[in-house]
Order: sequence, then structure tokens, then C-alpha cells
Amino acid sequence: MKGLSDKPSYIVELLEGGVTLEDVVDGHICEQALVEKSAFLVGDLGALMRQHVCWHSIAPQLQPYYTVQNNSSPAVIEVLASLGLGFVCVNKAEVNLVLEHGVPPENIIFSGVCKQQAHIKHAARSNIQHLVCENEAELGKISRLHPEAKLLLQLTTQEHAAETSMTFGFSLKSCRHLLEAAKELGVQVVGVTFHIPSTCQDLQEAYAHALSDARCVFDMGVDLGFNMNILDIGSGFTGSDFQLKQVESAVRPLLDAYFSPMSGVQVLARPSNFYVASAFSLAVSVIGKELVTCHWGDLTQGEKNEDTEFLYYINEGVYGAFGCKLLGNSIAAPSVHKYGLCGEEAVYPSSLWGPSLDQLDCVMERCLLPELSVGDWLLFSDMGACGMEEFSSCGLPIYYTVSTSDWFKMQEAGVAQDSAMKNFDLVQYSV
Repeated sequence: MKGLSDKPSYIVELLEGGVTLEDVVDGHICEQALVEKSAFLVGDLGALMRQHVCWHSIAPQLQPYYTVQNNSSPAVIEVLASLGLGFVCVNKAEVNLVLEHGVPPENIIFSGVCKQQAHIKHAARSNIQHLVCENEAELGKISRLHPEAKLLLQLTTQEHAAETSMTFGFSLKSCRHLLEAAKELGVQVVGVTFHIPSTCQDLQEAYAHALSDARCVFDMGVDLGFNMNILDIGSGFTGSDFQLKQVESAVRPLLDAYFSPMSGVQVLARPSNFYVASAFSLAVSVIGKELVTCHWGDLTQGEKNEDTEFLYYINEGVYGAFGCKLLGNSIAAPSVHKYGLCGEEAVYPSSLWGPSLDQLDCVMERCLLPELSVGDWLLFSDMGACGMEEFSSCGLPIYYTVSTSDWFKMQEAGVAQDSAMKNFDLVQYSV
């Protein structure tokens, strides 16, 4: 905590008098222009509060649990913990992180497809009772190492299976066997979790199948004497208000039909991307430039066309801050930060490459950008869900900000610096 040498303190720049996030980015770019021109992140902690308010206004019946793996920034954990969110952890380090920020064990779910035995033991020692169980092998490990656990069974869905080549979880056909095995081992089963990808095209049908299957599992569990009281509908949320409204519209009537408020079932969701995606922006500098000629067309028909493309090399790539690209995540085209840039400048086909000169180190294959020069800056928004591990391993500086209006909203929501957020040092940002 603040004032104690063994606890970190985060400097948060308080934006007053009409100062904007763009002003902060401009200021830090000016600073970097005088030194080594390192890439950097700007974290808008007020965005977490705004997304929290939006979530509760659109989907108040869904209790949010944050997946630490999405963004493990201690500052993010501290804000979300102060707002009363639950947390989903997949290893010992994440468990320790949220416990250090005052999250009670009953608000933590320990997940992960294949849990290490030492981590299950640590969850037991930390009095974390809610664990996700994907299969019978995991059930056996948990029964030996954490017999007091309360399990959420991972129910597979067609949409999730289509998204990944590695299937996990159990089908509706196999759930009776798993429930009976848990009963025989003396392990409590208290609920079900499933995942519908945010890329799903038919939300109504996908959630209808998943919630119908979940209701069947609940009924089987009750028949076997289990107290089934938790339903987790997963992390199928982007950072978009519109997409959240679509999910809520699809889910609400189904929950009323299968898990009415009178049933006493606690309904959880994992809107991790929704909370953090828009909160972080990444600024990178152009360190190299090349103009290439691309040939395309059907040569067998005698057709040949030429096009030119700018290749820009930037000071971060897929082996660093853009590591999420290697996991198949898309990255939105950046905006250009260039002094004196005219809004009517022509744009050209461009591609962005990391500094390694590796053929895999392609941040963006093709986008339209004005002609840039070495030393110009690009700003990538919505980078909050790319994971802090990549940023931390690169040693990128992170500048946290919050506007005065957002800070007042946090205080109105019960967030007080002298209690819930003791590790924050608020300083006034000066232009």
C-alpha cells in the first residue's frame, strides 16, 4: 500500500481543465522525440468506470467476473476490484495478484483447461472453492488435491468447438457420467459454465442451445443431490455497446425461461474484453520505410498489373507488444500522429512490420495510410485486451490517466483512494 516499500504505487495523471487523452499522448510523444523514441502505452482508467456503468445499465442481471489473463495490469485489477467485480484466474500468480488487491476468495473462480497440481493445492490453501472442471481427469485431480472444491462443469458448445482445433469441456451426452463420478468421489458440483465466441453470427440460436443444455445439466445435478446455483455464460463479449445489447437481447428471455430470478441461480458473465479493450492505446514510432512494387494478375492470360505499396517498419512487432497477432487476434488500423498532417492528404496501400525483419513479424498486412516518414508516430487504440505480459516483457512504459469527471464518478460508485485504491498516487497532469 502507499507508503509501504513492499507494495507498488501507480502514478495516475489527473486530467483537469479540459485536458484530453490526446493531449497526454502528444505530451509523451514530445518527450520520446527528445530521447530514444520508445513505444509506450496510455491507460485511461476512467474507461473502466464508463464500461462498468454501461454494463450495469444494459445487462444488470449478469454479474461481471473479470478474466485476469486478458489484462493483468495491477492498476486494472485494483480499479475493477474496487468496483466489486469477481475474478477468474488460471494460475497461482493470478490468484496471488487478485488476493493482494483485497478480493475475497469467494469472489474468485479458478479456471484453466489443464491445471497444475501445485496450483490446485494453492487454490485450496487460499480458500478458493470455486473451480472449473473440464473432464474426468481434472475431476480426479481436484478430488485428491482440493476435496472441498465446488465445481462449475465446463459445457462445450458447437460455436466454441468450431472456433478452436482443441476441444475441451463435456457434451450434454457425457454430463451424467461426470456428475455421477463427482458424486462417487464426494466432490460438490454447483453449476455450469460455457462459452459462446463473440464472433458468433446467430446469437439467438447459439445461446438457446447452450442454455437449454445447461438447464438439463442443472436438472441432472439436482436429481443427484447437488445444490446447483451458479451459471456462467462465458466471455463472448467485445468492447462494443451494440454487441452487448445483442447478447443481452438474446439471453434475457432464455434466462427468464430456464433460470428465472425466482430459481435462486446466480448468473455470471466474463466481459473482460468489454471492460479493458478501449482503456489502453499503444503509440509506436516508424523506424524504417520502403517502397515496393507488387505484381498481380493472371499471367496465363497475359494479364499483368503493378501496384506500389509502402512498407513501414515500427519499433514494436509480433514478438513484443503485438504478440496477440500470433494468437489469431486482429488489430485495428492505427491513426496517424503527425505534426502538420492535413486531413485531406492522399492515402496509399501500406503494410506495417516489426523490427525483427522476420517474415512472420507482420503487424498489419494491408491498410491505407498517408505517406509517412521515419520518426512519425502511429496510435493503436483498443489494445487493452492484448495482455500485459507482452508489454511487460518489452519494458514498455505505461502512463495511467483519469479525468476529473471520471474520478468523481468512481468516488460516487464507492471507490475511495484512502480505502479501495491505496496504491494510486494522483498527480495533476500539466501540458
